[in-house]
Amino acid sequence: MNDPIRTALRWLLALAYGAAGYLHLARPAPFLAITPPWVPEPGFVVAATGAAEIAGAIGLMIPRVRKAAGWGLALYALCVWPANFHHAFAQIAIGGETLGWWYHGPRLAAQPLIIWWALWASGAVDWPFGKGNK
Repeated sequence: MNDPIRTALRWLLALAYGAAGYLHLARPAPFLAITPPWVPEPGFVVAATGAAEIAGAIGLMIPRVRKAAGWGLALYALCVWPANFHHAFAQIAIGGETLGWWYHGPRLAAQPLIIWWALWASGAVDWPFGKGNK
């Protein structure tokens, strides 16, 4: 998988997930605030999601596990989507600021793109740029 665009986007995704994972562990308060009330043990879940993001970011850099990391990050992005909806519809303030639909609308709409990005950057899928998996 020597495509320079795919490689660059894989690195960007790994950096983003690595940074997000670090923030989940170092500063969990904003993530706890947007966790839906039906999630059990929110502190553990936020820490586990941070660890999952870091593991996925590292996995994207290891060719033997890259596709599995892509599938894992795609599943992760799907599983945390309810927190993004909760954040938007419950109008939860983070750091004293309530973000409007200028933020939430694009953020919610971008989640399927983030899911695809994890799959494509990892080489798990080639759609829409090629046929089959490489």
